Amino acid sequence: MPMSSYRRLAPPLITGACLILLAGCGSSSDSGGGTDASQSPAAASVIPVVASTNVYGDMAERIGGGKVAVTSIISDPDQDPHSYEASTQNQLALSKAKVVIENGGGYDDFIDRMLKSGGSSPEVINAVDVSGRTAPAGGELNEHVWYDFPTAAKLADRIAAALAKADPDDAATFTDKAKAFKAKLAPLERKEARIKADHSGDAVAITEPVPLYMLEASGLRNATPEAFSEAIEEGDDVSERTLRDTLALFSARKVKALVYNEQTSGPQTEKAEQAAKAAGIPVVPVTETLPKGKDYVGWMTANVDALASALAK
Repeated sequence: MPMSSYRRLAPPLITGACLILLAGCGSSSDSGGGTDASQSPAAASVIPVVASTNVYGDMAERIGGGKVAVTSIISDPDQDPHSYEASTQNQLALSKAKVVIENGGGYDDFIDRMLKSGGSSPEVINAVDVSGRTAPAGGELNEHVWYDFPTAAKLADRIAAALAKADPDDAATFTDKAKAFKAKLAPLERKEARIKADHSGDAVAITEPVPLYMLEASGLRNATPEAFSEAIEEGDDVSERTLRDTLALFSARKVKALVYNEQTSGPQTEKAEQAAKAAGIPVVPVTETLPKGKDYVGWMTANVDALASALAK
């Protein structure tokens, strides 16, 4: 999801003397609260893991437990992975990582750029590759695979395997924690199945394709003009005709809910939200990074429950 006009720019790439002195640039901390293994007294006994966002960082922490030190580069909603430019702290964290988790699919290309320039060779987990998701015929890949619970389950196994490779003595622990994580995903899939049983074929609108895997698993139909959600995702202006067609979904009550990416806001998305509320159509906010104080399962549980509640109105 490229930068919208209402987002603050991410920190610029730091170059020059500091990059030359990278190893001496001080301690590394992530952009939103991760842990740097180099500062831990138990640094020698934990696996340094770097995740592009706190979504994957949380998964790694659930599966690695006290055996990992996780740095999540992006957790601030004002930082857009599509346009993020790395800092020397990020580069330093990656240089020490034994496991790196990226989304892939063009979402967080800065990870690959940093790995290439840094010359390190950690175990890299690409979530899109793990998912097996591909672009539909004549369409574009929806890279937001963390809203796909079967993919989250596959990732749990892949993370456990990568951690076991780094620390064979604790392989059984990682496998058990991955099983526990996957067990918590099962109720989420049952919730989606219940929505599908009650609302299969119901039309909804979106501002961006962020939640589409969840909506599709719930049997819902995306009625949004593709030109609208594509323009919002690309940070482009929406044509007057496309905006008019989108707003008509609400005034004519052709959709049962608007699922709104609240981390990207602009005049066109705000008009869609206002039109939905004016027509009495529920608005379901979603985000791309973990909200403060939430873990992955709790976050997704809240998302699915909010969707079910909106459709029941």
